[in-house]
Amino acid sequence: MTTTVNTVSPALLATMNPQTAAASGSASSGSGGLSGAESATTLQNNFMTLLVTQMQNQNPLNPMDNSQVTSQMAQLSTVSGIGQMNTSLTSLMNAMQASQSMQAANLIGKSVVVPGNAISLSSGAGQFGVQLPQAAASVKAVITNAAGVTVDTMDLGSMPSGVSAVNWDGKTSAGGVAPDGQYTFTLTAANGTTAVSATALSVGLVNSVSTGGTAGTQLNIPTLGAINYSSVLQII
Repeated sequence: MTTTVNTVSPALLATMNPQTAAASGSASSGSGGLSGAESATTLQNNFMTLLVTQMQNQNPLNPMDNSQVTSQMAQLSTVSGIGQMNTSLTSLMNAMQASQSMQAANLIGKSVVVPGNAISLSSGAGQFGVQLPQAAASVKAVITNAAGVTVDTMDLGSMPSGVSAVNWDGKTSAGGVAPDGQYTFTLTAANGTTAVSATALSVGLVNSVSTGGTAGTQLNIPTLGAINYSSVLQII
């Protein structure tokens, strides 16, 4: 009678048969099994060790089932492929973020147009933007101060589709001059009696760039705060 001694490491068995290891409860948790943080190379080496050990200790009268070996190899290939894909994606993301940061740095000292309804009036000059999905025959902007009081109503006339920058000279509807400071505005646009959706845009000067963190690359604009780099619609 042939006696077979199984010298397969419990850690290797736990690695190649995670479902079996999980079903065994606390017994497998104390066996020193590999964690999910092990590298693909380590998993490959452990698989080969397990395969050789199984072959050395198999019962000649009841050899290993080829389908089991094939299944284990498929699992190893999947784990290895996922590990390599994650590494490649991480490298790609880091490269894209570095490239985006370099591009954003070129905007320092330049004015950009981003979504928002704020106007910064300085020395009697302010700018804002209008975005239209289609051309409009009539566009109007109502500018209000911090107290919500209307200071000026601008008739911008007809405007094309897309993004357009608008200058405000700070003059009020009453014929006076608005003091420097922060203002807000609302837009209305139409083609005859048909309303056209108009998106308000703010203009601000970029003075620095921030990178890293979950927010990604951000432009620091004193009058608008931190703005995502991807929100920039136009550079003036």
